[in-house]
Amino acid sequence: MIFILATAVVIYLGVESGIERYSKILMPALFVLIIGIAIYSLTLKNEVDGAIVTGLDGLKVYVLPDFTGITPKQLVVVMMDAMGQLFYSISVAMGIMITYGSYVKKDVNLMNSINQIEIFDTLVAFLAGLMIIPAVIVFMGRDGMSAGPGLMFVSLPKVFNAMGKIGVIVGVVFFIMVLFAAITSSISIMEAIVSSIMDRFHITRQKATIYSTIYALIVGTIVCLGYNVLYFDAPMPNGGTGQILDIMDYVSNNLLMPVVAILTCILVGWVVKPDTVIDEVTVNGEKFGRKKLYIAMVKFIAPVLLALLLLNALGVF
Repeated sequence: MIFILATAVVIYLGVESGIERYSKILMPALFVLIIGIAIYSLTLKNEVDGAIVTGLDGLKVYVLPDFTGITPKQLVVVMMDAMGQLFYSISVAMGIMITYGSYVKKDVNLMNSINQIEIFDTLVAFLAGLMIIPAVIVFMGRDGMSAGPGLMFVSLPKVFNAMGKIGVIVGVVFFIMVLFAAITSSISIMEAIVSSIMDRFHITRQKATIYSTIYALIVGTIVCLGYNVLYFDAPMPNGGTGQILDIMDYVSNNLLMPVVAILTCILVGWVVKPDTVIDEVTVNGEKFGRKKLYIAMVKFIAPVLLALLLLNALGVF
């Protein structure tokens, strides 16, 4: 609940100034810290099952694919997971890019912005893996990889502990920065909602923020109760079971987002036509070197891949 309120305060006061300060100060600091921790992870050494395992062994596990015993079906699943991660990491169907894009001034070179997003999203994702995977292999072996999304909170404390006394400071600073990174992600999502409410109902930012916050607090309370008073286990299409949060996450991320993205591709590719976007990107005479690739992607390739993601979410694969 505190997380929701912190997000709402930033949006209430004005999202642009808060995001700008964070991006100029904390983001570069977090980026440098991630690089330092990733390098340190490669120097780790530990005994696992009677054998000495080093960070470089973990690096090999991370960057060198192992196709031993993998079946075609398993390979398809891995590829679908990779496409899903790429799809969700840049939030293409959450309205975030559209909302933030509407704030961009006409003199901004959109191609440069696109290139920066591509490069830094890929680089940060790679460094995050480089920071976590070697540490997991060193301290827990390959079996530790089954921990899932919580790997960062399992492996990194071990890395900070290996640093000695300075590790306490590094760990505190790192997780505080991660907290701010999470808040800015929440800000971008809530800003898309607040902006849509402002445009649709012609009300002030403050009122739209209050309405969105009340809604978020109510839904958040229901989610919290889903782990005690309202607890239940519901079968999921992926074969597992889930509670209220799992169901909401599945419906929003695995169903609604691919559907919205497919409809967006149809809208841009076949209804308003790709030239509408191309003209906006090149409004100041910038070059759009990937214009033909963009047209092919938005009209044909992206809809097909998104449909595969949707089918995968429905348990077809």
